[in-house]
This record gives sequence, structure tokens and C-alpha cells, in this order.
Amino acid sequence: MSDQKIKIHSVKYNLIMNVILKMSSFVFPLITFPYVSRILGAEGNGKVAFASSVIYYFSVIASLGIPTYGVRICAKYREDVEKLSKTVKELLIISSIMMIVSYILFFVALTFIPRLQEEKPLMLINSVTILLTVTGVEWFYQAIEQYDYITFRNLAFKILSIVLMFLFVHKSEDYIKYGLICVVGTSGSNILNFFRLNKFVKLNNKYPLEFRTHLKPIMMLFLLTASTIIYTSLDTTMLGFISGDSEVGYYNAAVKLKGILVSVVTALGTVLLPRLSYYLTNGMKKEFIALIRKSFNFVLLISIPLSVFCIVQAADCILFLAGDGYSKSILPMQFITPSIIFIGITNIIGIQILVPVGEEKKTVISTIAGAIVNLILNSILIPLFGAAGAALATMIAEFSVLVVQIYMIKGSILEMINFKNCGKIVVANVFALSVLTILNIFITVESLFVKLLILAVVYFVVYGSILILLREDIIMEIIGKVFNRTRNGAAPK
Repeated sequence: MSDQKIKIHSVKYNLIMNVILKMSSFVFPLITFPYVSRILGAEGNGKVAFASSVIYYFSVIASLGIPTYGVRICAKYREDVEKLSKTVKELLIISSIMMIVSYILFFVALTFIPRLQEEKPLMLINSVTILLTVTGVEWFYQAIEQYDYITFRNLAFKILSIVLMFLFVHKSEDYIKYGLICVVGTSGSNILNFFRLNKFVKLNNKYPLEFRTHLKPIMMLFLLTASTIIYTSLDTTMLGFISGDSEVGYYNAAVKLKGILVSVVTALGTVLLPRLSYYLTNGMKKEFIALIRKSFNFVLLISIPLSVFCIVQAADCILFLAGDGYSKSILPMQFITPSIIFIGITNIIGIQILVPVGEEKKTVISTIAGAIVNLILNSILIPLFGAAGAALATMIAEFSVLVVQIYMIKGSILEMINFKNCGKIVVANVFALSVLTILNIFITVESLFVKLLILAVVYFVVYGSILILLREDIIMEIIGKVFNRTRNGAAPK
């Protein structure tokens, strides 16, 4: 490995790379989900989703809180190869030990829980994710801001998974093959990460290893992650145990679309975490506040119109993506879609504000509150309403997390949010929604795709036009940069 300084790209470049990556999470499901949902049906889809939700718990145990902590601590030491190498080695050893513990717990569960034994091959295939999550050290590449590598690597494996899906998934009984392909598409690229580490760090050097300094923040972030998955994955798991695979399939169709949109909304947060940690480490508070304000604007600018459009057009979206057999997914989608806004904001407060300043405990408290709310509501609503009950419980839980987090930072929230700019975003959405409502009355296009395309284009054109008239900050910044480049004789990139 060379001792040369790691090249750090600009926030703008990293955001472009991460948006490309997140958009691939939008585009690829649009290619795969309509096909898979029709081939496997709600039951087959439900089996794969249930297995993934169960394995996710064990993956979290294996990784502890290292994915978030690793980004922060490695970003701090990224200009010191020796400290960086030592830290990476320590974190790898901790996660390897926890991976062994996780696999032991998994095989115990697989042996003694009958519901898991029903789909034992699928469970075993999905369990490979545990190994790939630990060895993938994605947190390291995020810390050194190698987003171009992360993006292109993930795109390659997503394309591979699509090819494999069309080659091998042709009937409902192929759900196990689909489960394997999902593992390849989501985690297969992690194999490359581990072998590429030597390019940046010296793992072969003998360092005086110290684990104690990492354990407290890791455990705190583990509690954060563990409590988070209770209200993000427990709904699917409880549906599988209480209502069966078909209800999981209906719910998964709604969650799939929500997940796509959330990945777009939170794209900036992933990019900013290492940069925010760096600013705080170097006492750059003004830069920290400015970046947080921009992050709030970005999230609200994107999340509010996406949520409004998907709630109003839920029926068309579900029927287009999943097919006629998923009409029971429409109400769950309408219930769960507002959580896109809540997640976007809590991602800023919890991951971009509280974690970089070392206040993980407050984030943990908020997610525990959400987990308790979700557990109680799931227990009540799933037996009564199935997938719709799980969606409603999740949305309320996400909102409860937001309320607690706002209370946690009530002393500094005013300087971090531009409320005047937020008002412009809300006003623009009201105008766009009014136009969308009128269009729905008059448009009678038989093709769902054409209808959705027309409505989406008109909705977002109206939304963008109003934002320009109101001179919204981010829109005006983009327009200003485009005009400046044009004036200077350069083509906008």
C-alpha cells in the first residue's frame, strides 16, 4: 500500500455519486419488482421478504454499531495511515468475533423455531449476508469518501443480479433462487471491499491493539440500530408469524416503494456524515451549521412532494409495479408513505447532528421510544388489519421518533432550520397537489405507465416552477451555478 494521502472528493462530487447509487436503488427495483411480483406472487415474495427480515436481526448483531461508528472514527484518522490502519484492524476483529456469536444464535434459532424451519434452505442462503456484511467494511470506504468506487461496484452487481433473475426465475417455485440472487445483488459486492483494503491500510503491521475505547460508542450505536430495526423490520417478522406469507407479500410491495424513495431522500446524509465529523473535529462550527441547514432544505425539498404524489397515486403505483393481485397493498402504501418525510428528518437529527457530536445516547432514546410504540401498535393492529395495520404502526412509530428527537435538540433547532424556506416548499406542494387533483378528474388514459408519467411530469413541473417563483434556496443556487457556467462559456456538467 502506498503511504500517499487519500484523495478526498468534494461534497458535490460525492453527492452526485451517492445520488447515482441511490437512483440505482430506484431504477433497478422498477425493472425487477414488476417481473418478480407477477412471477412469484404475494406468497413467494412474502417468503423471501420474511427470510430477509429475520436474517437482518443477526446481521445487526454481527456488525454491532460499527457501520456508523466506523465512518465517524475512520474519518477522524483518515489523514494518518498508522492510526487509520490500527483502528480498522481493531474494528475488524471486534466484528469478526460478533459474527461468530451471531451465527451461533442463528443456528440455535433455526433449530428450535418451527416457523424458520419451514423455509430452511432460504434461511441458510440468506444467512450468507451476515458474513458479507462484516467482511464488506462498507463503513471504511464511506469514511474515506470513496463514493465513486462504492457506486460503480454496486451498479455492477445490481446489473449482474438482474441478468441472473431473468435467466433463472421463471415460476413461483423459483423463490429460493430469487432469494440467492437478492443476496448477490445487495451484498455480493462486499467481497471486493475486503481485498481492496490493502490499498489504503496496513493490516499486516503489528499494532498494540486497544478495544476498550471502541466498545462504549459501539454498544451505544448498537442499541440505536437494534431499537431502529424493531420498528423497521419487526413489522415484517410479526406479519410472517401472525398473518402468513401472503400478507407479508402485500406489505412488502408497499415497503419496497417506500424503501426506494427513502434511499433517495437520505442520499445526502450518507455523504455528509464523514464531512460533518471532520468539521467538528477541527472546530469548524459555522461550516457544520451551514451544511446542516442545507441538508434540512434538501430533505424537505425532495421528501414532501414524493410523499404527496405517492399517497394520491397509490393505487396506480401499486397496480403498475406489482399487478392486479396486489390491490391489498394500496392502503398499506398510503399509510406508510408519510414516514418518508419523518425518516428524512430523523436521519438528519440522529445521524448528522447527534452522532457527530457524540450524543448517540439521545438518538438511542428516541429510537427506543419508536420501538416501544411500534411493538405495542403491531401487537394490536396486525391481528386486526394485517398488512395495513403493520403499515399504520410503522408510520406512527416513525413520527414518534421524530417528536422525541425534536425535543432533544429544541435548544438548537432554530439555528439549524430555515423556516421561511420550508414555507416555500409547503406552498409549492399545495399548488402542485391542486393541479394533480384536477388532472386526476379529467385524464382517462388506459395505460397506467402513460398516466403516471403525465401526472408526475405535470406535478413536478408545477412544483419546480412555484419554487422558482418563490426563490427557494437550493433551486436558486442550482440555477445560479448553471447560468454562471453558461456565461463563462462552459457547458453545464
